[in-house]
Amino acid sequence: MAHVRERGAATNALVADALRTVPRHIFLPDLPPDAAYRDEAIVTKRDQLGIPTSSSSQPTIMAIMLDQLGAVRGHKVLEVGTGTGFNAALLAHIVGPKGRVVSIDLDQDVVDRAEENLSAAGVERVTVLTADGALGHPDRAPYDRIIATVGVWDLAPAWLDQLAPDGRIVVPLDLRGVQRSVAFEREGDHWASRSAQPCGFMRMRGALKGPEGVYVLDADTQLTLSLPDVEALAGDLDAEAVVEALDDPETEIRTGVSPERIELLDGFGLWLAIREPRWFALAEAGSGTRLRHAPLQAPDGRATVGMLDDFGLATMRLDEGGELAVAGAEQPARELAGQITAWNEAGRPGSEGLHIDAYPPGTPVDGEYVIDKRCVRLVLSWA
Repeated sequence: MAHVRERGAATNALVADALRTVPRHIFLPDLPPDAAYRDEAIVTKRDQLGIPTSSSSQPTIMAIMLDQLGAVRGHKVLEVGTGTGFNAALLAHIVGPKGRVVSIDLDQDVVDRAEENLSAAGVERVTVLTADGALGHPDRAPYDRIIATVGVWDLAPAWLDQLAPDGRIVVPLDLRGVQRSVAFEREGDHWASRSAQPCGFMRMRGALKGPEGVYVLDADTQLTLSLPDVEALAGDLDAEAVVEALDDPETEIRTGVSPERIELLDGFGLWLAIREPRWFALAEAGSGTRLRHAPLQAPDGRATVGMLDDFGLATMRLDEGGELAVAGAEQPARELAGQITAWNEAGRPGSEGLHIDAYPPGTPVDGEYVIDKRCVRLVLSWA
């Protein structure tokens, strides 16, 4: 709990009390208790390709999103994405005896396990349902608060319809392949953000599934390439060609830019995503070595970003002195290096000051950065 507070989360007293009170280890019965209290996301289910489909989110980001949500005693809350049931238990503690939590998940086995965990923890006033979260749950509407604990590509009309007039919705929203946890409230004829924080969640499935694609390039090392829009590819991805390009880059370009890790996590990924449709993310598990120079390093793996086009691909890497470089085919490498330079010259902007307005599709809007979804038109700006 102290670690979470040190990272600027759980500033809301109700959220802090919930994290202190609700035992996370009961919701992760297959782990030793000390492992359950690490400040990390823990995968609890994978598909046949080994791609995660359910997890217990990192406590810090859970606390950040609950702070954004601002639920209080007596509130009725809809949660999309049940996971282990831990977040629903936190919400139940926050809203208290007069409140109510409805949690929805697409997978019956996830719902069954969450109900077992909630019962073992003695948590009441939580209803867990198996359904497509994109439809919400109109029988209990309106809700004072709605929160998605899964990455969403779009804002489902059902959620907005089922939210009380003065309610708030918090979602890990896709912004061309990167995510920000965004708190929205109604403002006149549209939805306006009240806060936006960096986050990373596995993607929603079902009716609200987005166009992103995930490709496992090497099952042994879980080398995985993620594209924001698979339709941007002219054809099928050639996994062998991608691996060969990573193993034998044509050129390397130094950028002279040496950012802090947090600046990369919060800043350059968003900068690249909203400006460059050819970008991709690349990650591998701790046993892999192809991304040993990746700028984002963790004990369980590494990650970087790059660009992919008809001329080949290029990826970003970090040298021992902390300077960013780009390696790969010459043309995408030069373009990627140019984006790094432009981001640096612009002052390395990130989520601070980011504002997002969501309008009905087709609404005439002014703005340099407009992202069209199926159900809303997003306009991004910085204060």
